[in-house]
Amino acid sequence: MKYLKFKPYKTVIYLDNAATTQIDKTVLKAMEPYLTKYYGNAGGMYSLGYIAREAIDHARKTIADYLDCAPSEIIFTSGGTEANNMAITGTARANKTYGNHIITTKIEHPSVLETCKALEKEGFNVTYLNVDKYGVVKLDELENAITSKTILVSVMHGNNEIGTIEPIEEISKIIKSRKNENSLPYFHTDACQTAGSFDLNVNKLGVELMTLNSGKIYGPKGIGALYIKEKTRIQPIIYGGGQEFKKRAGTENVASIVGFGKAFELAQKSLKTDVPRVKKLRDKLLQKLMQNIDKIILNGHPEKRLPNNIHISIYDIEGEAMVLYLDQMNICAGTGSACSSKSLEASHVLQAIGLPHEIIHGSLRLTLGKYTTEQEINYVAETLPKIVNYLRSISPINLNYKP
Repeated sequence: MKYLKFKPYKTVIYLDNAATTQIDKTVLKAMEPYLTKYYGNAGGMYSLGYIAREAIDHARKTIADYLDCAPSEIIFTSGGTEANNMAITGTARANKTYGNHIITTKIEHPSVLETCKALEKEGFNVTYLNVDKYGVVKLDELENAITSKTILVSVMHGNNEIGTIEPIEEISKIIKSRKNENSLPYFHTDACQTAGSFDLNVNKLGVELMTLNSGKIYGPKGIGALYIKEKTRIQPIIYGGGQEFKKRAGTENVASIVGFGKAFELAQKSLKTDVPRVKKLRDKLLQKLMQNIDKIILNGHPEKRLPNNIHISIYDIEGEAMVLYLDQMNICAGTGSACSSKSLEASHVLQAIGLPHEIIHGSLRLTLGKYTTEQEINYVAETLPKIVNYLRSISPINLNYKP
């Protein structure tokens, strides 16, 4: 790969916060005692065990208070992927005597879509809803899809790729109007991307199940949670001891649970300060990119989107090439064209909103965070157009521009 002539930024500029976030120092400090001093098994009948149990209970209550639910309705998992698997597989198997139909969308996270595909092999029928050009689920299609056999609807709150926010409260109203005598269908939402940007009061949202992920909100990786409303019928997907109210077996990851609780508290407390600041920086960067790069489009809803998300398609170049050259300049970004960094398959989300493959492959995702500075944004706004100009100078592609 040819090296660019302009100078890299002095430190790393991290713009892939949708993938994972830097751990907050306050969170790390809260975790440390449970890694070194209070390291006992939370199930132990001794002082170190009791201290660990109290720490877990405190973290659980902290999250529950912000969600406006009972602590017993919070189940800790190994992350968002496990929580999504548990929400879908657990409720499907527990309610198969009442029905075998699941509804989701074509733009869900792979941990939802792959779980649904696996359940199809067990005899469940899955409807994959279409979305409009902005990635918003079509409500009339959802309403028409619900049948007497529908046991679960799963629609993500905020899309991890294009940033579009789904109308969860409106969807909830539709589902509630169609509930049967068995309280079905249940409503699950994947809120991994929105915990640091929105109030997640489960009663206002109207969900029975909600997935959370610590690694997206400046907490430790490898820990997440599933909110399960009381009386929701669900089976475990991990068997063993009686941890997590007999819903999820395994020795509790005490330090990470403590860190998750602290991270969630900090995120919810700073909604009114961090979110407007990040959104202002995002809008500034987007405006500069749209002004200084021709043949560029914004993907996702222009207004109803995650406050830190910029997802763009730039014609005539490859998104992966942009990511590699940005890395040369000490800028970490996410390729917006593939399902993952390990896959060359075109993004299912971008296909679902109707983008052709030749435009999909020129996509880039920039996701800001609470540590992003205006100086960094200015540097990115100056650097990316230079990279685009260079890549276009060696590209054989010249697409017609039809935004």
